[in-house]
Order: sequence, then structure tokens, then C-alpha cells
Amino acid sequence: MEARVTDERESGGATVRRLQLGAHLRALRRAAGFTRDQAGYQIRGSESKISRMELGRVSFKERDVVDLLKLYGVEDPAEHRRVLTMAREANEPSWWHAYGDVLDTWFQNYLDLEQAAELIRTYEIQFVPGLLQTDAYARAVIRLGHDNAAPEEIDRRAKLRMARKQVLHRQDAPRLWAVLDEAVLRRPIGGRAVLREQIQSLIDLCDSPNVRIQVMPFDSGGHAAAGGAFSILRFPHAKLPDVVYIEHLTSGLYLERREEVDHYAAAIGRLFIEAEHPSRTPTFLRKILAELNGS
Repeated sequence: MEARVTDERESGGATVRRLQLGAHLRALRRAAGFTRDQAGYQIRGSESKISRMELGRVSFKERDVVDLLKLYGVEDPAEHRRVLTMAREANEPSWWHAYGDVLDTWFQNYLDLEQAAELIRTYEIQFVPGLLQTDAYARAVIRLGHDNAAPEEIDRRAKLRMARKQVLHRQDAPRLWAVLDEAVLRRPIGGRAVLREQIQSLIDLCDSPNVRIQVMPFDSGGHAAAGGAFSILRFPHAKLPDVVYIEHLTSGLYLERREEVDHYAAAIGRLFIEAEHPSRTPTFLRKILAELNGS
């Protein structure tokens, strides 16, 4: 079972397969000169169904995929087998499906994208990013959002979050570049002991070759991303554009339009310049840790 989990993580999960397959079908349709409306008619559907398929927002029926390949003039049996394999993988549950009882539906797509990314750039103003949280800190954050949850549910959610972190230890681990507002490091989530452990963990992570952490200090004044936290994910897969993810209290927002992504990419680029240099992060963190130890 563990081998299967590893394979699914490295493949990126169903969401990425849907995005890949959708982009491939869109390219085939355009090359063949068909409109979405014409393609929809071929599979007894509509223009909007083709749109959802090409955007990777629905599961794929093999019969629909076969009919579209025929319509687009794809006759190579090997190509048919490859595309149908992608369709089957796109419909398979990801490894975190086992945590479905505590996993919000709107967050499942993000987990797929996170596991498939080659670069994750993130800015946080309230909490340490999930991929960098210690177990105790994660449990404290989870309790804040689920104050009426039973201990068993808290435990399940924490185990899911710790399982997510394994992506940073894979052979093909993504690069994680995080900018933390100083408030993140001053807010005693879970108490001072928990915060001390978390900050020490961040200090240790500064030595990781695929993790870069910067701090936006209070004395920097205003900055490019004062509006709130966000993440930008980049993928090694062909035809998959960068995605901006913004998490709300009860939902997540995914931005894929080029102009929107470019706006956030420019903002985080300025943050990288305005924040303390990564080489100074351990010193900054040790200073806060010393203050906590002395209080």
C-alpha cells in the first residue's frame, strides 16, 4: 500500500491528470478545427461540457474520450491507449481519499496540485505554511478552525497535514519559497512552547536545499502583498499553466487566467526583494527564539 501512495504522490493525483488530459483534448480539437459546440454534439453533450472537460473540472467517460479522438482524427492505437490511460488515472481517487471524512472537498484539488508542483511560492500573514508546520503547531491551528471537533478528528486532520509534508522529502521534491510576515512568528499559536518548537524547526529547514524562507519584518512598512496570503504553483508538466491559490475560511479560490497569475507573480517577486534576504533568516529566527526563551 505504501508503494501505491508514493506512486500516486509522484504522479500528482487526479486533478493534475484531468488538467493534462483536458489541455491535450483542447489542443487536438483546435488542431482539427472544431468548435466546442461541434465537439459537444459529437458526445451527446454541450459546449459547456467540453469547456469543463478541457479545463479539467469534471471526470472523463471513456466513451466520450474515444468519440472525441475519432472526431479529431486521431487514429494511432498507441495514442488511443495513452489517452485512455490518462482518463482512467484522472478518475482514480488520490492517496488522501482515505482522509475524505475530514477533508473539505474544495481543498482536495489543491492537494493534487501541491503534490504535482515543481515550485511553490507562498506568502503567509497568519500561520506558518502547512508544509512547514510541526505536528504540535498543526494541531493548534486545526483546533482554531474546528473548535468543536472531537480529539479523533483533530488527530486525523493532523496526520493528513503531516502526510502532506512528505512531498518535501521526495527524490523529485518541489522547491518551496516562502515569505512569512513577522506576525506569523510572533503569534503564539498553541502557546509559547509550541511556537518555540516551530521556530526551531524553521531554523533547521533553512538548511534544506529545496526550501527557502524569508521574513517580512514589521519595520519594513507597507509592501507589495499587503492584501493577504496566497500561493503560486508551477508544474513540470507540459501545457499546465501556473495556478494561484487563495484560501478562504470555507473555500479556496483558484486563479489561472494569465493576467491574474502575472499580477500575483509580480507581487511575490517584489516580496522576495523587499523581505529580509534568505541568508539572514536563521539569524532573524534565532533572535525571536531567544526572546521566547527569555520571556
